[in-house]
Amino acid sequence: MSPRPEGTYRFGRSLKPLRHPRFWCALWCLAIAVIVVGSLMPPPPMPDFDGSDKWTHFLGYFVVAASAVQLFRNWAGLFGAGLGLVLLGIGIEHAQGALTVDRMFDMKDALANTLGVIAGLGTRLTPWRDLLLRIDGGRDGAG
Repeated sequence: MSPRPEGTYRFGRSLKPLRHPRFWCALWCLAIAVIVVGSLMPPPPMPDFDGSDKWTHFLGYFVVAASAVQLFRNWAGLFGAGLGLVLLGIGIEHAQGALTVDRMFDMKDALANTLGVIAGLGTRLTPWRDLLLRIDGGRDGAG
């Protein structure tokens, strides 16, 4: 087994050239952790109008998927992030049914999560796809 050539592997090869990539990745991971914890905690007492729960699911996953668009430079990275988020949403729904007493598995929630991911990844096709790069860009390609 040969050693890795110097400089071949580095943090963030699939990330956009941000000045603070570790900070933004950590913030993205924190947002995902908030979704996981919030999904498994007892629900807060809030008035629930028709479909409000589904909109919450959609918006949460839209935000983290749109944030992935700000971080990853190509479709391959985005596909991996999107697939991971969809699987996370489905897994959380199963965990709600298996691990909590006040929440239950709901396929419509999983669908809302998935649609949020698709819509969030769709921001890659808009002029806003490089907003974070405009704010925090400037790192050269050498990393």
